[in-house]
Amino acid sequence: MLESMESNCTFAVEAEDEGQRADVYLASMLPDFSRSRIQSLIKSGDILLNGQAIKAGKKLEEGDELSCRIPAPAHLQVEPYPMELAVVYEDASILVINKPQGLVVHPAPGSPEKTLVHGLLAHCRDLSGINGVLRPGIVHRLDKDTSGLLVVAKNDAAHRSLAEQIQARTMKRQYLALVWGTIGEPAGIIEAPIGRDPKDRQKMAAIAGGKPATTTYTVLDRLADKTAVQCDLHTGRTHQIRVHLRFLGYPVVGDTKYGRRKDDSLWPGQALHAWSLELCHPVNNEVMKFFASVPDYFRNALEREGAVNTLARMKELEAAEPAKGKE
Repeated sequence: MLESMESNCTFAVEAEDEGQRADVYLASMLPDFSRSRIQSLIKSGDILLNGQAIKAGKKLEEGDELSCRIPAPAHLQVEPYPMELAVVYEDASILVINKPQGLVVHPAPGSPEKTLVHGLLAHCRDLSGINGVLRPGIVHRLDKDTSGLLVVAKNDAAHRSLAEQIQARTMKRQYLALVWGTIGEPAGIIEAPIGRDPKDRQKMAAIAGGKPATTTYTVLDRLADKTAVQCDLHTGRTHQIRVHLRFLGYPVVGDTKYGRRKDDSLWPGQALHAWSLELCHPVNNEVMKFFASVPDYFRNALEREGAVNTLARMKELEAAEPAKGKE
């Protein structure tokens, strides 16, 4: 069931907490809420000090009483849309999805309906709200035409934990890409800042002054006119792998935005798949590893091209014990 009830609580400040900022103190007393969420509640007047409105930085004194009204989470202004989701793992805190190619993650002007968020709202019956809104917490995205693993938070605490893991670069995300050309080095690192392309604001580019971005890659197979390569994300910039591989001189096969002008591969979107994900569970701190095999059209292409090392690596990962959802 969706958690939709208003709640109230009161805290009496003790001697050891005297001198703390109100928002810092409440963040320790309400661990399921982010500090920004607490600051928002203070600003809206839902948190009072001795019956009076306060500011987030107010220093507390022994004997102060903080009364908190936690409003029921608001409903996201998006209508749930039932769709078949490839659920790899699910429990009360997180959901891991194998997103198909062609599915948009977030509603946007060009894709207002039938996105992954619409499907998740129909699927999840135990959301407890992200920053006061009943919505799935998308902490990282996949492009419309990129398939593979995506982790979703169901509550504030999980969302905060996953976001911190991405920021600290402890969440490991690996992608399989098929690129044009033959990469000579067996492995390498691409460190090139990414920002808006000054010549085309609809695209990103590796440019001076952009946000720092790091991708490492490992060659799996060198084929006739292509290379199968595993890419590890160390940052999460928009279109990062596609931009970095183009910057390296090896654009992703089938990528109409950053790839070859004349791409005769007849690929249904770019040949890019998020096949491996490793994270620390937000509640029990268990290290969890997930793998999603490439779609059939990708596997068939690898078989036609003779990508024996890539297929062997895939078989190895598929054989690993999958994580199972907890009740």
